[in-house]
Amino acid sequence: MQLNEHERIDQLYAQGIQIIQSANVFSFSLDAVLLANFPNIPKKGTIVDLCAGNGAVGLFISKKTKAHIYQVELQEKLADMAKRSIALNHLTEQMTVYQMDLKDSHKQLAPDSVDLLVCNPPYFENIPTGVKNPNPHLAIARHEIHTNLEEVLATSSRLLKMNGRFAMVHRPDRFLEILEKMQKHRLAPKRVQFVYPKEGKEANILLIEGIKDGKTTGFKVLPPLTTYDQTGEYTPAVHEMLYGR
Repeated sequence: MQLNEHERIDQLYAQGIQIIQSANVFSFSLDAVLLANFPNIPKKGTIVDLCAGNGAVGLFISKKTKAHIYQVELQEKLADMAKRSIALNHLTEQMTVYQMDLKDSHKQLAPDSVDLLVCNPPYFENIPTGVKNPNPHLAIARHEIHTNLEEVLATSSRLLKMNGRFAMVHRPDRFLEILEKMQKHRLAPKRVQFVYPKEGKEANILLIEGIKDGKTTGFKVLPPLTTYDQTGEYTPAVHEMLYGR
């Protein structure tokens, strides 16, 4: 596999997936691993990964399903890395990457057709006076420069079939806004889990799943998930996601 300058190959040992990364662009983090392990994944059908980055979430999901996985990523460099990672893992028949703005995704993906849609979107609002990373690849991945929460949810709702599932990783400080906007776009919240860096610390990651046109009853708050124990080692649950049993 041809690697470009500053690129490397990392591995998620739990899934046996190799992924091309670069220090110069946004690399996958624990958020992607958590998201890939959170939703109920259909055994077949269609899965879409919005804001796919270098393809981590879709690649990690691929081992758990026979469904075709479509990845939508705006940045050309990241989309190219995702395509090469798919080839590296011999998944070209199961996975497809579209380098495009997510609001145009309906031009390639039929509305009301998707069984599961996952998204690791930019977390931070695009405030003109806010400080952004000088690296444009990182700034776009982290800040709502080219898309925002409203657009992500509207696009997700448009693509999902009735009773299709939506799963997203985000920040807890936007939880109430996420709930409000999900319901606005016909995505009934069903499950939420808060992730804590250590016991006694505030949550720093939010995982949420919803169903398109689902009933408003039956919302569940799952037990908390902690990333590190008091010695600084991964907790057993997180260690298993990263390295397997």
